Amino acid sequence: MSLDAIFQALADPTRRQILTLLKKKDLTPGELSESFPITKASLSHHLDILKRADLVVTERQGQFIIYSLNVSVFDEMVSAVMGVFKVAKNEGRQ
Repeated sequence: MSLDAIFQALADPTRRQILTLLKKKDLTPGELSESFPITKASLSHHLDILKRADLVVTERQGQFIIYSLNVSVFDEMVSAVMGVFKVAKNEGRQ
């Protein structure tokens, strides 16, 4: 897991909205596209960035690809960020 890739993926409001939708339920790209006024190519690009950051996972079901949140990466990210702040807090006490 690369925190840089995760933060880069989370920096875009469209990608954050995709994650919000996937938090509610797993969706296909077609279902996701109904919520955005962007081309399917742009949506595909956003999904690719989220996938490369391991924030989403895919599963093929017949002819469909289903996107889901990768919850374990969110857990790891929170732990990593908290670790950074704990180190920073402890260094400030010296």
